[in-house]
Amino acid sequence: MAGTAHPAGASQGLARGLAAERDGYRLNLVTCSPPAGRPTAFRFTVTGPGGSPVTDFAVHQTKKLHFYAIRSDLTGFQHLHPDMADDGTWTADLAALAPGTWRLYADFIPNTGARATELVLSRTVTVPGEAVPVPLPAPSDSTTVDGYTVTLQARPMAGAHQLVATIGQDGRPVTDLQPYLDSYAHLSAFHESDQALAHLHPANPVNGDHGGPTLTFQALFAEPGDWRVHLQFQTAGKLHTAEFTLHVD
Repeated sequence: MAGTAHPAGASQGLARGLAAERDGYRLNLVTCSPPAGRPTAFRFTVTGPGGSPVTDFAVHQTKKLHFYAIRSDLTGFQHLHPDMADDGTWTADLAALAPGTWRLYADFIPNTGARATELVLSRTVTVPGEAVPVPLPAPSDSTTVDGYTVTLQARPMAGAHQLVATIGQDGRPVTDLQPYLDSYAHLSAFHESDQALAHLHPANPVNGDHGGPTLTFQALFAEPGDWRVHLQFQTAGKLHTAEFTLHVD
């Protein structure tokens, strides 16, 4: 029998977190219609190859599961670490969602021994009400958040590429970054056209509360175009999220 043809980019789509099911694991939503304008205890399960909810997850980046939410216009970014009940039901405490279509991602490693691999699955939900799209900000190599200035030094291209971020405050380099998820920063990026996800961590070794000012990432952007980037870092116990639009050639 001839092999089944796969459309161009199908395997890449799986790898970019755009599929609800991969390698026998499936993201199932218990909460299917979150309300607009108020916080939501969003519930979901991950089922395994046998069809039952998975309850054994490996710890990666200090958590058993990372949960992301973003609207179709790449606004409203949330990065959460939900709790799991004994039956495998996860609960993510989402902040209020604006009306529109949202993509929700679960990033995890099933605890299946030496062959365990990281999976990112996602599904979309519709929040009721009139959606008012927000235009994507123009690409920029610098932004400010909470008094910090974050500057990117890169000419990123699709595929593997080095991305360097520098953090300063009042014209001085910041050298007191604290570990966050086992590193000095966490970077999540979403592609404008299809919401493909890329998430990165700096290669800098962790040495207590002495991170910065420069963070070097081995970036892997699956495709060219505009990406909305969220760089999260922590100082004095407070988490900061710097946002950029980054153009990838």
